[in-house]
Amino acid sequence: RIFLTPLEKPMQLTTAVTRSSTSIMQPNTLIRNTYMLLSMALIFSGLMAFLSMVMTPPQGAALVSTLVGIGLLWFALPRTQHSSAGILVLFAMTGLLGFGLGPMLNYYMAVNPSIVMLAMAGTGVIFLGLSGYALATQKDFSFLGGFIFVGLLVAIGAMLLNLFLGIPVLSLAISGAVIMIMSGFILFQTSAMIHGGETNYISATAGLFISILNIFTSLLQILGFLGDD
Repeated sequence: RIFLTPLEKPMQLTTAVTRSSTSIMQPNTLIRNTYMLLSMALIFSGLMAFLSMVMTPPQGAALVSTLVGIGLLWFALPRTQHSSAGILVLFAMTGLLGFGLGPMLNYYMAVNPSIVMLAMAGTGVIFLGLSGYALATQKDFSFLGGFIFVGLLVAIGAMLLNLFLGIPVLSLAISGAVIMIMSGFILFQTSAMIHGGETNYISATAGLFISILNIFTSLLQILGFLGDD
């Protein structure tokens, strides 16, 4: 699955969006608030995923939770991200998406628990490495916007095609492509915070969270495939 954020629309990937005065921050404050909120959102999402694993909801319930979370991301968060209500929407969204991961995590834990641990560790290394590189070099990665958008279209198209073909190797390639695309988006988003293309810590947190979630689920699929699971 690929979780998409409104920040990945072409116009928002290539141009800065006008923000309200209450949401505009200096880069250092923006980055600090974003990573603080992202840490809390990841912890909350992890707790909801653990709750889902314990409750073992049916696949349909997990799917509904995921769809509602995506709905909040696309329709509610853009309307509330300039106010304190946006934080509540963000936590609702991350919690629902985390809860929706329960059945997938239970499957991999039953097959081989080390796959989940490796996916978590790999996701952490990728995110910290890319964010650290962008922050340390201060490079402008805004040029990646168009490539990310086109890459997402290709990946989604290949995913839809593979629903009918069911080719395992194509599924593996899609997961690898998603990791590359989301890695590019982390560089893009971090660079935007540094250079003023992003001035809202709530929307920045949502974008980074979705990237992390996509990398994690894609790593799960790749490690499961390589382990013949």
